[in-house]
Amino acid sequence: MKIKKKKTSEEENCIFCKIVNKEIPCYKVWENKKYLAFLDMNPINPGHVLLIPKKHTNYIFDLKNVEYLRLMNNTKKIAKLLKEKLNCKRIGIAVEGFFVPHVHVHIVPLNQGNELNPERAKPMNKEDLKKIQEKITK
Repeated sequence: MKIKKKKTSEEENCIFCKIVNKEIPCYKVWENKKYLAFLDMNPINPGHVLLIPKKHTNYIFDLKNVEYLRLMNNTKKIAKLLKEKLNCKRIGIAVEGFFVPHVHVHIVPLNQGNELNPERAKPMNKEDLKKIQEKITK
C-alpha cells in the first residue's frame, strides 16, 4: 500500500500545483503522466508556454538527474511543436523560478534578437489565448 505524502504549505499555496490538480483552469497545450505544458497568461510573445513537472519541486537543480533530463527532453518536444505550429524563427527557453516556487521552463517563440526579455510580458485576453491553444493543439 502506497502512503500519500502530506502536502507542505508551499505545495498547498502553489498556483502550479493548483493547475495540476485542476483547481485552477489553464490553456493546456500538452500533457503526459509527469509533465504539463500550458500557455503563460502574461506572455513575452504569443505562444509562450510554461512546462512544469506535476510533482512539486521548488528549484530546478534540486531535481534528480533523471527528472532534470526528462524535463529538458520534454522542453525540446514542446519547442519543436511550437516552432512547427507557430512558424517562428527560433524558440528560446528560460528558467529562473522566483515568482512561482515550482520548477518551470519558459518556452518562448522568437522572431528576432532580444525578445526573450521578461519585461516584455503583458497580459493576453482569454479569447486570444484560446485561439493560440487551438492553433498549437490541432
